Amino acid sequence: MSVLAAYMVPHPPMIVPEVGRGSEKQIEATRAAYVRVAEDIAGLKPETIIISSPHATMYSDYFHISPGHEAEGSFAQFHASQVRFSEVYDESLVQSVARLAKENGIRAGTMGLRDKALDHGIMVPLYFIRQLYADFMLVRVGLSGLPLEEHYRLGQIIRRAVEETGRKAVYVASGDLSHKLQSYGPYGFAEEGPVYDQRIMDVCGRAAFGELFDFDEAFCERAAECGHRSFVMMAGALDGLAVEAKQLSHEDVTGVGYGICIFHPKGSDENRRFLDIRLKEEEIRLTEKMNRSDAWVRLARRSVENYVLHHQVMKIPDGLPDEMLYRRAGAFVSIHKHGRLRGCIGTIAPTRKNLAEEIIRNAVSAAVNDPRFDPIQPEELKWLEISVDVLGDPEDIQSEDDLDVKRYGVIVTRGHRRGLLLPDLDGVDTVRQQIEIARRKAGIGPREEVSLQRFEVIRHT
Repeated sequence: MSVLAAYMVPHPPMIVPEVGRGSEKQIEATRAAYVRVAEDIAGLKPETIIISSPHATMYSDYFHISPGHEAEGSFAQFHASQVRFSEVYDESLVQSVARLAKENGIRAGTMGLRDKALDHGIMVPLYFIRQLYADFMLVRVGLSGLPLEEHYRLGQIIRRAVEETGRKAVYVASGDLSHKLQSYGPYGFAEEGPVYDQRIMDVCGRAAFGELFDFDEAFCERAAECGHRSFVMMAGALDGLAVEAKQLSHEDVTGVGYGICIFHPKGSDENRRFLDIRLKEEEIRLTEKMNRSDAWVRLARRSVENYVLHHQVMKIPDGLPDEMLYRRAGAFVSIHKHGRLRGCIGTIAPTRKNLAEEIIRNAVSAAVNDPRFDPIQPEELKWLEISVDVLGDPEDIQSEDDLDVKRYGVIVTRGHRRGLLLPDLDGVDTVRQQIEIARRKAGIGPREEVSLQRFEVIRHT
C-alpha cells in the first residue's frame, strides 16, 4: 500500500471543548472542517496515522521519530487533564523509516530524548480523529532546523517506508499558520503575517507543492508561522503523485492562522517530482553564479574544494589580482547551502602575509571548523554558495547612533571578549538586533557595558 491521503491541519488547544470552554465557538469553521477530516480518515480506515508536529521533540540537525512502543498525553497543561491519550506506535514502520533515512544520508530516527508525552500538535488532530475512528497505530515525526529540502526528502522516505511495509497509512501535517495576523492577538501583528497566510493557502489549495520552497526563511520567521516544515514534509510524502486538493477552511479571528486542506492522491505524475525540479533549477542557477564570480570568491571556492576533497590547504595560485597579493586585511568567508548558513569564519584584523592567504585559510575554517556545523562533505560541494567580505579598518564610535545595519558591521568589546557581526545580513534589520547578536557571540550579557566599533566591508559574491 501507500499513503492513502494527507491532511493539513492546525493545532489550537482551544478548539477542544474541554479546553476552550466556549471559546472554541470563535473558530467554528475550523472545528467543522476538522470533523470532515476525521470523517475522511475514518472512511479510509488506515492501519497507521503519521503525524508531523512542530511541537514534538526537535533538534537542529536531526529528525526525531516515535521512540519506544507507546506514548501518552493529556491536555493537563491547558487545564483539561481529563482529556487523555494512550497511543501505540507502529514500530515496524518507524524502523523502516529510520533504516531508509540512514541509507539515504538523512539524519532521522529514534535517538535522543525518550519522551513519552504527546504534544498538543499531535493531540489536537488525535482528538478529532478518535471521535470517529480508533483502530490505528501512530507514528510521531518531529521537525528539525535542517533546510526545507531535507524535510521534503524525509517525507519521501516515509512514503517509501509505508510502501515497503505494505501499510495503509494517512499523513497528517500539523501546523498553525502565521501567529501575527491581528494586533489584538497574543503575538501582535506583522505585515508578513497575512501575506504568509494568503500565500500558503493558495499554494496548498492548488497542491502546488513546489512553491513551498519559495518561502524565504526570514519572511517565514517574521510571519511567525509554525507549520511550514510540516507541510513540506507532507508534500514529500506525496512526491510524484497527482493530487486532488480541497481547501476546507481558513480562519484568523484569534490572531493566529488556522488552515485545513485535504489531499487525495490520484495516481503517478512525473511532472510533480518537485524536489528533483527544485534541485535542477538550483544547480543551473549556482553554475551561472559561479561563472560570474570574481577572483576573491573563486579563490575561496577553490580552497574549500581542495581541502574537502584532498584534506590539504592549497598554495597561493598564480594569476591573482595584485590587491590580493600585496594587501593585508581581515576577511570573512561565508558558505550557504540551499539558502541556509553552512559555515562562516573570519578574522577581524589580518593574520596572514596577504589577503589571498587570509581568504584561503578562512575558507578552510568556514568549511570544516565552524563549531556550529559538521564539516562539509564532498557531495555538498556543488550546492554551496560562497561569499567573501574584506573588512576595512575598524573605527571607534560613541553609540549605536553611529551605526547603519546595512552599511556598517559592528564589533562589541568588553575586556578580552569580542563579538563581531557583518553588515547587511538577512534577518538582521535593526542596529539593536545587530548589537544583540554580536553580544551573544562574545558571551557578553545584555546589561554589561561595552565599547563599540564599526567597519565597512567590500562584499564579493
